[in-house]
Amino acid sequence: MNHNEPVAAILAALRVEAEAVKERLTNRKEHIIQGLRFATGLMGDKPCVVAQSGVGKVNAAMAVTLLIEHFKPREVICVGAGGGINPSLFPGDIVIAEKTVQHDYGILTLDGFRVWQTWSPVNSEKNPLFIPADTKLLELAEMAACRVELPKIKTDNIDRTPNIIRGVIATGDVVVMAQSKRTELREDFKADAIDMEGAAVAQVCRQLGVAGLIIRSISDTDENIDWDIMKVNLKIASQNAARFVAAIVEEVDR
Repeated sequence: MNHNEPVAAILAALRVEAEAVKERLTNRKEHIIQGLRFATGLMGDKPCVVAQSGVGKVNAAMAVTLLIEHFKPREVICVGAGGGINPSLFPGDIVIAEKTVQHDYGILTLDGFRVWQTWSPVNSEKNPLFIPADTKLLELAEMAACRVELPKIKTDNIDRTPNIIRGVIATGDVVVMAQSKRTELREDFKADAIDMEGAAVAQVCRQLGVAGLIIRSISDTDENIDWDIMKVNLKIASQNAARFVAAIVEEVDR
């Protein structure tokens, strides 16, 4: 791949999430940079690079920095599964993050925990508490949402087409199982979904001047997780996220 040619960079944390995207590449080639695997190829007629970061904010920040430095993408889209905390969401639904927030970055005192804004070492300024998505990528995601075809999923014995909404994603280096914490994140941040990478990717993109967008397909919605069902839902969420990001890439005008 000619590194001077703009590419869409797609990042996923888990292997099942990344492979669902890689399967959509043609002319696929594998690269290893600092031990991480990157796949380049065409998604439709658009040059793309796909990477698996591993779980958590540090891994995500490392992977997206390598993506940006080595492949010079015009946009970065972070995709994969997430937990739904908006009560209207079900497994397989998709949240387009209008903005992301790190819910576990701050100060803990005897009075409790208070979230802080992150600080950019690039310009010595504070980032917004809620980092907004790139407006053009949001527009493309809205266009893609109108035409992407997602397979129906059985919910409460009813076949339903997964919903796609715009909302808030809260990120932290912790798997949030407790319903009380999920409720708190919903109340404090108006969050629709939770993940472990999105806001970190958004922060790096903002600080390095690259357009960024976070997409999450819902794999679970409460603390009562049946892990066998969760594995099935994770695969469904990964495939839906991959279908949706492919539809977004098709909208990109090069």
